[in-house]
Parts: sequence; C-alpha cells; structure tokens
Amino acid sequence: MLPLLLTLGLLTGPGTDVLQRMHDRYAGKWYHTLTFVQRTIVTRGDAKPDTATWYEALKDSRLRIDIGSPASGNGALATADSTWGIRAGKLARASADGNPFIPLIMGVYQQPVAQTERELSAFGFGFASSYRTTWQGRPVTVVGAASAADTSSAQFWVDDGRLVVVRVRGALLGQPYADIVLAGYVPLQKGWLATEIHIQLPGFKQVEQYRDWRAAMELPDAFFTVDGWSSTPHWVRP
Repeated sequence: MLPLLLTLGLLTGPGTDVLQRMHDRYAGKWYHTLTFVQRTIVTRGDAKPDTATWYEALKDSRLRIDIGSPASGNGALATADSTWGIRAGKLARASADGNPFIPLIMGVYQQPVAQTERELSAFGFGFASSYRTTWQGRPVTVVGAASAADTSSAQFWVDDGRLVVVRVRGALLGQPYADIVLAGYVPLQKGWLATEIHIQLPGFKQVEQYRDWRAAMELPDAFFTVDGWSSTPHWVRP
C-alpha cells in the first residue's frame, strides 16, 4: 500500500507542506539551466587534500559533471534515480543510485510536489515529522526529524525566509551519517544559488566552491546523454 500511496501522492504531512511552500514560491520563476565551474577539495582521513576543477551543468532534473578538462571525457551524468560514470567519453558504469540534491535544489521548484516527495522518499527522507529551529542565525524548518535530539534520520533543513535547503544530514549517501551544508547563497535570476558546499562523511570531507555561474544558458538535451557526451558542443569555451 505504501508505494501506491506515494505514487498517487496521497501521503501528506508537515514535510509535504514545506515542499509545497518551496514549490509555490518559485514555480515558473526558478531557472531551468545552470552552469558553473567548481573547485573541489577532497580530504580522505589524514591524507593531504586533493584539489581538482569540475565543470557542472544542470538542466531541470539532469546533472552533468565534467571532472577535469572537458576534453578528457571524464565525469558523470545523474538524475534523481540513476547515475552514469563516463571515462574517455564512454560509459564506464551505470547504477540505480541517483543524486538527492537534484530534487532539493532544482526539481522541487519545477515539478509537481508529489514527484519531489517520491524522489526524496527513495533516499530515506520522511515527511511525517518536522520541527523549527535556527541555523546560522536564521529560522529554519527541519523535515524528516521531530526534534533536535534526532541526528540520525535523513533530514533536510529549509531556510524559512528564502525557502532553500541549507543543510542535509543523517543516514544517507550509503553512509551511517552525513552532514552537508549549503552556504554562500547568492540571488540568481528569480531564485537562489548556494556557492559553497561542505560535505562531511566518515573519514571523508569534500568542499565545493563555485565560480563563473550562469543561469538560462541554452543546453541541448543531448548534452546530458551518454551518446552525446563527446559529440555535443560543450558550454566551456576552449
């Protein structure tokens, strides 16, 4: 019965109400494409940090990441429910593990709330519980937990004023605990963009710093496919 209720969009709760507010605030206004250059700093255990440059593009609910120079052909494609690894322009692997941030930062503003709820439920987020608190001096609503005592449930924190996600934590990304902070928000067209991301997992830390972001760039659908990975002109100019 539970999968059927999710499919029909009949499960509601305080978390669903938050998604509805997010959607309604920016419906028809949020940008549909986004490109940016990302400085990625990864630290594993006690090792020295590794730094790389990634080139990322979003179109609605599709994400493309070029790792290093786009000419190398290495990177990944992702949706809310699937991921494809690309090496030298060819498919290297495919999995049914998607990216939970696609519905949280793009899909929620563009698609029906029931679809966003289904996508996030697959990652373990619940919508029956929420509570209010503050984060970095601003009021937020936490979806997926009933109180601050619950740090293990998958949960996302929504800034009450801007209605954007500022923190995600709990058991997710295949880990017993993760803590992801979305910071450095700047206005972008009629929406917002977090320009610095901090990801903390057991024995792993990743910092993402964005620059040269741009919304509303024309990006062909083929750019977000395995077959079009190398043949579609890239938004990064040589």
